[in-house]
Amino acid sequence: MQFDVVTIGGGFSGLVSACRATALGLKAAVLEARTEERYPCSSRWSTGVAHVMSLPILSEPDRLYRAIMDGSGANARPALVRALADNAKRTIEWLEQEGAQFGSQAMQRERPGARVLAPNRGSVAGLDWEDRGPDLLMRRLEQNLTRRGSVLMRGIKVERLVVEGGACTGVEAVRNGEHIRIDAKAVVIGDGGFAANREMIAQYITPRSDRVLCRVGPGAMGDGMRMAEAAGAAIGGLGEFYGHVHHRNAMTDAKLWPYPHLDSASEVGLLVGPDGKRFTDEGLGAVCMANAIARLPDPLSAVLIIDDAIWQTEPSISTTVPANPIMVESGGALVSAPDIATLAARMGLPAAQLEATARDYNHAVERGDADPHAAVSRRTAVRRRDPDHGRRRDRPARPGAKTRRQRFSRPLCGRSRRGTGRRPPRRLCRRRLESLHSRLPRRRAHGR
Repeated sequence: MQFDVVTIGGGFSGLVSACRATALGLKAAVLEARTEERYPCSSRWSTGVAHVMSLPILSEPDRLYRAIMDGSGANARPALVRALADNAKRTIEWLEQEGAQFGSQAMQRERPGARVLAPNRGSVAGLDWEDRGPDLLMRRLEQNLTRRGSVLMRGIKVERLVVEGGACTGVEAVRNGEHIRIDAKAVVIGDGGFAANREMIAQYITPRSDRVLCRVGPGAMGDGMRMAEAAGAAIGGLGEFYGHVHHRNAMTDAKLWPYPHLDSASEVGLLVGPDGKRFTDEGLGAVCMANAIARLPDPLSAVLIIDDAIWQTEPSISTTVPANPIMVESGGALVSAPDIATLAARMGLPAAQLEATARDYNHAVERGDADPHAAVSRRTAVRRRDPDHGRRRDRPARPGAKTRRQRFSRPLCGRSRRGTGRRPPRRLCRRRLESLHSRLPRRRAHGR
């Protein structure tokens, strides 16, 4: 078989690359290992929000460029960043020409200036992808590919890049147990990273890969990266990831991922380890916290403490599926206590240290200091969602108010974002606390 362009992977990367090639008059093939008509993958499961560093993708190119350069810690290649920023609007316009439908509403919340594949997923727990925007777009792209004389080939497991004379001239693959070769003038690797491969997670992210949630499609096994490395490509920048803060029970309960997650609550709460001490600056956002939790000796040991005011406000500050009440209704356990000492006892934390941590944290807010306990070497630039920053939460807890304890599970994603943004720490109420005990996993990244 001979093609002008072959793409490895049938997600958005592979389909868009192939459709663009066919629109330019080339013959393309998309090679997808799965055999299902609507094969599961991260692209199909995504939320469909198109953004650049949390900015609307239709923002001015210079603004997008600065956001990427600042957020990457100047590690991004300026020429590539410039190309992405300058072509962001053009990309959306091209996708619309291919049949994509966009709105500005994501999970029942309006996002002015945003572009979200429509119809958007519902504000419900668990996966909600069938006949949603990403699923419809993938099917439309396949139709366009076929109409232009190219093909999406299911059940093709690519095993090796063919390199001849210093150039990649095709791939070797397996189909129905038979080894085949597919020749091409160009090969695009778009197989979704390695977020479903626990051995690679252990190698690049955390040795406790069994203690993190893989919030990703089943095909993201790192095959493309492995093949590229075998062909001579350099591999780097794999120690950080894009992730979210999830309830611990998501490790075993599919209703608790990919939504709801605890990003909004954790950004305004207090995150501590088993010693009762903070180990990161919560104000830097959930992506930063996911990475910090992954660096712990045991990612499941992280505890998020919030007061009743945060818990009651969470639905209004969450930009996705609200944890309150959907997480509780879906099986996320909560633990409440009238004071820090009782809460510490119920969670197995040292009471004296937890009280000292909360006291120091509150004093820092009163002084307007930078967070004295931050311990993140590479800071992640994220949008702040703190409508009540700096206000002391010292009102009495209302009778019967719920507080919670949960372990964080962190989703893994191939993409990382870094920056220097920082804010003074948020004040905690010492009279009423809520504890979320959860553990975190990675990728996805995708603006998922």
